[in-house]
Amino acid sequence: MSQSDAILDRLMSLHPKVIDLSLDRMHRLLAALGNPERRIPPVIHIAGTNGKGSTQAMIRAGLQAGGARVHAYTSPHLARFHERIRLAGDLIAEADLAATLEECEVANAAQPITFFEITTAAAFLAFSRTPADFTLLEVGLGGRLDATNVIDSPRLTVITPVSIDHTQYLGETLPLIAGEKAGIIKRGVPVIVGPQQDEALRVIEAKASGLTAPVFAHGQHWMIAPDRGGMIYQDDHGLWDLPLPNLIGPHQIQNAGTALAALRHLGATDAQARAAATQAEWPARMQRLRHGPLVDLAGPQAELWLDGGHNPAGGEALAATLSAMPPRPTHLVCGMLNTKDIAGYLRPLAAHACSLTAIEIPGEPNTLPAATTAGVAASVGMIAGMADDAAVAVSAIVARDPQARILICGSLYLAGRVLRENG
Repeated sequence: MSQSDAILDRLMSLHPKVIDLSLDRMHRLLAALGNPERRIPPVIHIAGTNGKGSTQAMIRAGLQAGGARVHAYTSPHLARFHERIRLAGDLIAEADLAATLEECEVANAAQPITFFEITTAAAFLAFSRTPADFTLLEVGLGGRLDATNVIDSPRLTVITPVSIDHTQYLGETLPLIAGEKAGIIKRGVPVIVGPQQDEALRVIEAKASGLTAPVFAHGQHWMIAPDRGGMIYQDDHGLWDLPLPNLIGPHQIQNAGTALAALRHLGATDAQARAAATQAEWPARMQRLRHGPLVDLAGPQAELWLDGGHNPAGGEALAATLSAMPPRPTHLVCGMLNTKDIAGYLRPLAAHACSLTAIEIPGEPNTLPAATTAGVAASVGMIAGMADDAAVAVSAIVARDPQARILICGSLYLAGRVLRENG
């Protein structure tokens, strides 16, 4: 166990709840640290239900192509906590992470605070001590009461598509959830709005209007569409004719549009726009696995893919991606958390899957039992079975279908476990 892992384990015990939305504890700790959030480079603050990470990755690729040094904060991590914090483009070093976490632990003085809050404070502390040109700050949950929402004057706010998720924390309806996401909008700060359902867009626009924040919304102020094997982005400033995104799936065109709208506002060049599309990388978003024990088990004829989408909108995006891929018998290996709408996630995938093998997420106390996942899969029309783990599932699938397309899906926690074991 690394020094940072040991500290992170201690920090997990500081609050009985994993999620407890409030800004009071965050303000207290940041004050004890000397308010590092006030000394970080200009912030691009990103909220939304789906596409936050992909959009951030594309913005980062575009800014870096222009020579900018870019901090980035994201969650959750997949293989290592260090993935959450990038300092001027590079993952935070172990020694820096351990020292920063320990400093936050001391400043907190054993008072109640959630894991996400204290690790977000650590990110701010690290960002404040490393020179950079921009800070890309991804919301953890919601927006209004998220630990990242202590930035008073970001350079830009971005809201990616809003859909139903985390209803126990954000509300049962789309307008309520959109209101929480819109909580990152600040007075006078421009907001880039990705594709939204009408009832979500109305809430976002109303919030922005009340704060005199200029809105640059998909379908009104900018558009993006596939075109002749590539894509075209257009706004009042002109047109970018670009290759398809490096990230796979039709939904990534929409994410690219949101990223390009943000980059346009920041004065990006044509070369930066192209880099945003072609140079972004974001693991576990329809990622082809090409090495590791699971790939070896799959054999030379099968394809092995990994995706961390986990809500109904994620299921729809994944279904659209599968529709656009060359035909091949597709078999799902699925593990999910018990907090998710599993039927809503699986229903769009039923038409594309020859079978689903349900597994549990190793080491995750909130995993959905495999039997439950299999039962729900059967209820939406899938041929469903169970396996002890991903390796057993993959072996069984290729035994009956050596040329299968195997997609491991359902949870970022499962995706992280797969990446750690197949790095």
